[in-house]
Amino acid sequence: MKRLFIALEMPEPLRERLAGMIGGITGARWIDPANFHLTLRFIGEVDGDTAQDIADGLSSLRVASFDLALEGVDRFESRGRVRAVWVGVKPNPALVALQRKIETLLVAVGIVPEGRKFKPHVTLARFSNIPVTGVGPYLAAHGSFRAEPVPVQSVILFESVLGRVGPTYHPELEVPLMLVPAVMDTSPERDPT
Repeated sequence: MKRLFIALEMPEPLRERLAGMIGGITGARWIDPANFHLTLRFIGEVDGDTAQDIADGLSSLRVASFDLALEGVDRFESRGRVRAVWVGVKPNPALVALQRKIETLLVAVGIVPEGRKFKPHVTLARFSNIPVTGVGPYLAAHGSFRAEPVPVQSVILFESVLGRVGPTYHPELEVPLMLVPAVMDTSPERDPT
């Protein structure tokens, strides 16, 4: 069995910037900067045949590359306890369209549809048992985070291997997105006179 997910990797300069936000919350399990990613779809454990079907389907993905910008810091919580702190994504129709195509592809190979709404983010830290008030100062200090847009040029199928110190991620397949040439204005120029 393989534990799989599909994600976008963060480029090195952006990972370095996010790494600068590590620290300042007691009880946090900070994500290793090498593991910063934006999950498009967590799949979970599948057998080898299903993993191959997923890889084959993903290989057929035809989507144009696009730019993505991270902004804001927030939390996921449940019953007044924080589960994770994360950096959000500036609204991006191309990202939503990509995630929908991936969801459709996965359902076509027999993966149960995702029941939760897609909330694009990059997780910075996870928590076992911390009240919402425990992250308030951190969110206030980092809530205005903004990063310049970065190009999204590929989608990666990862295997997540659980270990004592946390999961390690192994790329199984990288699918490049299509480069789209810039559209040139071909309208005739007007004579200014």
